[in-house]
Amino acid sequence: MARSYGTSAARVEGLKRMFAHIRVLIMALMTLVPALAQAQTQSPTNVPAKPVKMVVLGDSLSAGFGLSAQAAFPARLQKALADKGIKVDMINAGVSGDTTSGGRDRLDWSVPDGTEAVIVELGANDALRGIDPAVTRAALTDILTRLKARNIAVLLCGMLAPPNYGSEYAARFNAIYPELSKSFGVPLYPFFLEGVAAEAKLNQADGIHPTPEGVDLIVKNILPTVEAFIGTISGQRS
Repeated sequence: MARSYGTSAARVEGLKRMFAHIRVLIMALMTLVPALAQAQTQSPTNVPAKPVKMVVLGDSLSAGFGLSAQAAFPARLQKALADKGIKVDMINAGVSGDTTSGGRDRLDWSVPDGTEAVIVELGANDALRGIDPAVTRAALTDILTRLKARNIAVLLCGMLAPPNYGSEYAARFNAIYPELSKSFGVPLYPFFLEGVAAEAKLNQADGIHPTPEGVDLIVKNILPTVEAFIGTISGQRS
């Protein structure tokens, strides 16, 4: 009997030690599991972000007149965004010689279904041709109205009139972009050619269209505005 008792006591003692170890293990897991869950919620970078479908609706300044396709503004902007980890499916809908009215007339087929964002870069040809600012304003208003109706976010790029049409024309033309930005509640990049216009070394021989270096400066200058613009779109997705 004594031998049997001793064996049972050893087993009981062993079971006590085993349950003690299990208890310690359970307590450790209870501490670890919430920490792992929190780490997963704080690390969304493990899941690839869905690319933003974007169109640049513009004229020769964005179409890349005189440049290769990869040196044009949309391609260079897409690369700059990719370098920052921002994925964009980009369409270059720039047409050389286009006015704001031309952009409006081709809007539906230039901006396909599924587009989430449009950068509107139009108006340079209106200014160069001295088109009545009221016509330019009406065309841009129609573009913004129709894109808003399609729930497409818009970044409006401003343009400035050349001085040869006089101060009155310039005042009427230059006011279009900030006023439309305010009335439609869309972000504005005040002057698309900021830092590039009238800089000979950054423009082609015609003095109007940017060189690849000019395009890169445009991209560098506008990039923070575009990043903020895409950030609002990403926020609306969640």
